[in-house]
Amino acid sequence: QVRPVESGGGLVQAGGSLRLSCAASGRTFSNYSMGWFRQAPGKEREFVSAIRWNNNRTYYSDSAKGRFTISRDNAKKTVYLQMNSLTPEDTAVYYCAATNRTFVQLAYFYNNWGQGTQVTVSS
Repeated sequence: QVRPVESGGGLVQAGGSLRLSCAASGRTFSNYSMGWFRQAPGKEREFVSAIRWNNNRTYYSDSAKGRFTISRDNAKKTVYLQMNSLTPEDTAVYYCAATNRTFVQLAYFYNNWGQGTQVTVSS
């Protein structure tokens, strides 16, 4: 089991940057792919980015591509999401999650979720 805990959210102006962190307890962190999802008010949870456990291959949603960067540090059991060029449309609660399944872009296959961290981008 991996228990993710997010941090790093906050209020930022449009065009600014934030770095989210997700510290995960559990001895088998390196065996889990990690993903970031977000949920804005009145909207469904959506995929943002993921990184595989075995080869560090990364995946991004169309909205995140070119602006966000996911990375992981297995020694620190932490995954990061660097978010640049933020817009008000990025405002949401961001969730970190862990999966040992293949389909890393689908929330359905994640079974370990953090509590989320709020990101608010002002115009």
